[in-house]
Amino acid sequence: MTSSAAIELEGVSAGYNGDPVVRELSIEVAPGEVVGLLGPNGAGKTTTLRTISAEVKPSAGTVRVMGEPTGSVSVQQLARRGLAHVAEQGNHFASLTVAENLRLAFPKPRAARVEATELTFHLFPALEGLMSRPAGLLSGGEQQMLAMAQAIAPRPKVMLIDELSLGLAPVIVEQLLPTVRKAASETGCAVVLVEQHIPMALEVVDRAYVLSQGRIQMKGDAVELSKRRDLLTSSYLGEEVTIEHDEVQV
Repeated sequence: MTSSAAIELEGVSAGYNGDPVVRELSIEVAPGEVVGLLGPNGAGKTTTLRTISAEVKPSAGTVRVMGEPTGSVSVQQLARRGLAHVAEQGNHFASLTVAENLRLAFPKPRAARVEATELTFHLFPALEGLMSRPAGLLSGGEQQMLAMAQAIAPRPKVMLIDELSLGLAPVIVEQLLPTVRKAASETGCAVVLVEQHIPMALEVVDRAYVLSQGRIQMKGDAVELSKRRDLLTSSYLGEEVTIEHDEVQV
């Protein structure tokens, strides 16, 4: 692990009610880097994100976010330090308009609000024509754009994205995923992207960790991982990756 990492997990195990879901995870994400957390349902991807964001406390190991251990830190404190968590169902208010939802997420100083507005429309130009529409009337893809915009607008230092593609047509996912790469490159934010659509994810991430049954089974550069036929097959069929502790060297 390096001291310059925005996210560091060292030997982390975590779960619920004393039952471990993930075991001995060691993960590192640098500023401006997009790292994929891949694998089938039940692999422990969401639990890993919740552990990074302090919603779940590890039973073993250490989590550091922006260089600081999270053991005694609350979710709210991490958010104030610059961590954004885009959950599966988003975090908008259905009865409020897009503009009202964004206003709640934008920083308070006027200059920062102007900058946040410009960044939002730069990354998500489709939202500009939807500002007066209630969030509950948006399509699935539009709701995900709003959730992403709310997370990115305050310029977080760390962003966790859980299943951006959930319930969306592949063509919509192909439009949204590159925005994750663009946001990280232009803001310097460290991103962890949880995704089941492995081939699509590998087109935008720098590196990836593949989880199976709560453990890291493969890790490496996205280009090299994309050549793994067994990995691609498991993503389509929803099968567990059975090759233990295989690493693609980069």
